[in-house]
Amino acid sequence: MFINQFYDKGLAHASYGVIRAGKMVVIDPARNPQQYYDLASLHEAEIVGVIETHLHADFVSSHLEIHQTTGATVYISKLAGAEYPHETFDDGDIIDLADIKLKAINTPGHSPDSICILVEDENGKDAAIFTGDTLFVGDVGRPDLRESAGNITAKKEELARRMFHTTRHKLMPLRKDVIVYPAHGPGSLCGKNMSADLQSTIGRELRENYALQPMEEAEFVELLIADQPFVPKYFGYDVETNKSGAPAFKQGIDAVKVVESVSVEKGVLIIDSRPAKQFKNGHLSGAVNLQDGEKFETWLGSIVAPDEQFYLIAASEHCINEAVAKAAKIGYEKNIKAASTQLKGEHIQDADFTDDLVANQNNYTIVDVRNTGETAKGKVFESAINIPLPELRERVNEIPTGKPIVVHCAAGYRSAAASSIIEAAVTNTPVFDYGEAIKALLK
Repeated sequence: MFINQFYDKGLAHASYGVIRAGKMVVIDPARNPQQYYDLASLHEAEIVGVIETHLHADFVSSHLEIHQTTGATVYISKLAGAEYPHETFDDGDIIDLADIKLKAINTPGHSPDSICILVEDENGKDAAIFTGDTLFVGDVGRPDLRESAGNITAKKEELARRMFHTTRHKLMPLRKDVIVYPAHGPGSLCGKNMSADLQSTIGRELRENYALQPMEEAEFVELLIADQPFVPKYFGYDVETNKSGAPAFKQGIDAVKVVESVSVEKGVLIIDSRPAKQFKNGHLSGAVNLQDGEKFETWLGSIVAPDEQFYLIAASEHCINEAVAKAAKIGYEKNIKAASTQLKGEHIQDADFTDDLVANQNNYTIVDVRNTGETAKGKVFESAINIPLPELRERVNEIPTGKPIVVHCAAGYRSAAASSIIEAAVTNTPVFDYGEAIKALLK
């Protein structure tokens, strides 16, 4: 048996290819299926199955495209209400892959339709388990994403209670040497305490995972619900997209129109993905500086609504292709009205106000766009107004405009986006991005 983990740092997403005797099963595939085809070709294997551990909220899956391209059967819990061709895969169901078995275990908690896949090796021994968003290294899946999305909705308190019983009755009794392969790693918004490691064992999780320690159900529920990260705007949309099945990846990105310059339609958002320095040297009026980086797609889906069109600006044709592919990971390529390398426009004048800001905070309106979990640990400037970046477009009118506005986050990425959002919304008030200088104050 050969198991290959594919890891996408941008979405902190792990998917898998399991190969045995020339047959391959893909688990929780990403939007672009080419990597799975390449692995199958390398090992001269036929892709015969795709298993979804649940309806994913944080990325769009290629399960339907793989089925249409290879004829592979898609397996998913009957509770998902999948609307594409599939076979249900629930407690007691088994996929035979030559002389190994992939066994379904219903594990509700992160979502009502969550399953894990227990692998029985050629010797009849339980050897590994693919845990989806149920069990991570050091964490378990958050229970608050399915209150209004999916075939079956459930309140977070109910799903937290179900997670308690899932962990105690389905996962913790497994052999301690069973290898754990989760669907996410650190940086994912599907949990709150993930380790940097991308695999583990049941034994290690029993020792180290906070959620698997001895406690009463009520304590577990309270602990699991507390301090979960924010929910991006696109999560519910991706649940529904994965329920019906997404269009083919290449078809989606090829449909994006690339032009030399954009004639901006009033009311349509502009996302400028260039580095902050380039953006400040010249950009289109009203543009949001969402720099293309490791988390571009997450922040795109946090700032832009799933039904909202936008223009995409990038530094080069290569950068356009990269940004479009990232947008497609969350199903947002359809939102791009046009993409361009148009660079000319308004200029932002930087100002050296660092020392004055520290000494005279009351002379400025300071906006802290970190998340509430970060600011709960303490503010950098006591007078700062906290508006997390994902909420800023809707709450920008809460910012007083009688003084120069200074925006900061924790490292400079979010403040670049936030300052551009505020700059587009206010008039006759200078807006400054504190940028990377904030790092010195956070040491």
